[in-house]
Amino acid sequence: MEWEEFIMSTRVAELTVDEFKQFIESTVEWKLLEMLGDPDEGLELREEIQARLRRSLKAEREGVKGIPAQEVAAELGLEWRRV
Repeated sequence: MEWEEFIMSTRVAELTVDEFKQFIESTVEWKLLEMLGDPDEGLELREEIQARLRRSLKAEREGVKGIPAQEVAAELGLEWRRV
């Protein structure tokens, strides 16, 4: 059973807190996509960007670590906070 079918056949009072959070997140995401759409829909990635993404995915599969987000934020003068 897919998430939407599960939710439609379940009363809110029957949901766990985590299920309710997931329901809210899914609903907000769906509504934003409905209202705003995907601004990149129909566009194609340039070959150089595709190659860069392939290299990045390959490096990740091979265990190569990227630059930690905290370091990037610090270099940009931003404060990194985990939520």
